[in-house]
Amino acid sequence: MRVVLTGSSGRVGRAIYGALVPEHDVIGVDRNVFSTTHVIGDCGDAELMKRVCEGADAIIHTAGPHAPHVGLVPDAEFERINIEATRSLYEIAQNCGARRFLYTSTTALYAHAIEPGACTWVTEETEPRPRTIYHRTNLAAERLLQELANEDCPVRALRMSRCFPEPADIMATYRLHRGIDARDVANGHVLALNHEGKPFGRFILSGHSPFAQSDCAALAHDAELVLRERAPELAAIFDARGWALPQAIDRVYAPTKAMKELGWRPRFGWDEVIRQADRADLEVLPVCALGSSARE
Repeated sequence: MRVVLTGSSGRVGRAIYGALVPEHDVIGVDRNVFSTTHVIGDCGDAELMKRVCEGADAIIHTAGPHAPHVGLVPDAEFERINIEATRSLYEIAQNCGARRFLYTSTTALYAHAIEPGACTWVTEETEPRPRTIYHRTNLAAERLLQELANEDCPVRALRMSRCFPEPADIMATYRLHRGIDARDVANGHVLALNHEGKPFGRFILSGHSPFAQSDCAALAHDAELVLRERAPELAAIFDARGWALPQAIDRVYAPTKAMKELGWRPRFGWDEVIRQADRADLEVLPVCALGSSARE
């Protein structure tokens, strides 16, 4: 399959490229230089993208400003890439005969749907309540694609959870309810390329959780007790290292639909975070970074 991948120099884009390239012809597009990028340019440049997408079987749109850019990048740039370029790319995908369009979205768009003082069980059916321009434009792009999607060029929107380096203790517990490894994000994209079904599909990609929805009340007020029951091996490692378990967990992103319909399984959980920390992998920060056990 010939796949055009925007945002191919970014962390997630690089992971997607690595997962695709053994079996597919991948053309990476990004404004920044990296070995996974073949075309240096802006994905919002319609004339450039028409040339790049000629003969493409699929387009994966990962490019765009992210949460750290809020307040630093003009809101108009979020709108230009996340909405206008998305519309243009989908139209290009249709015109070039592409059979699939994947949009890399984010669980961050749930924002205010997370209730203070409670633990919210989040699925694809949970109504997003955006807070920032980053959230709003991602949600707008999803809704736009849902309107445009058709049987000739189906769309799959993949809402990935937290996926960047953080202190090891935080990152390990996040893998149980609101975090994911970039390699698991990439595998979800690979599987979505061949997913059959309705013209539009939406999937949460997040680490596999040991929690049940019935745990939410306890997680909101006594998360440590629940963690010791549901993840005793993690708790034992935290005790041995003198790391504190969280006292409250405010959300669980449930990837059940992706696991059922895509056949997707996250492979890199909290234990991988510990292994990465022990070998000083740059994907995981030391526990002292940002303050030991500092949490959002």
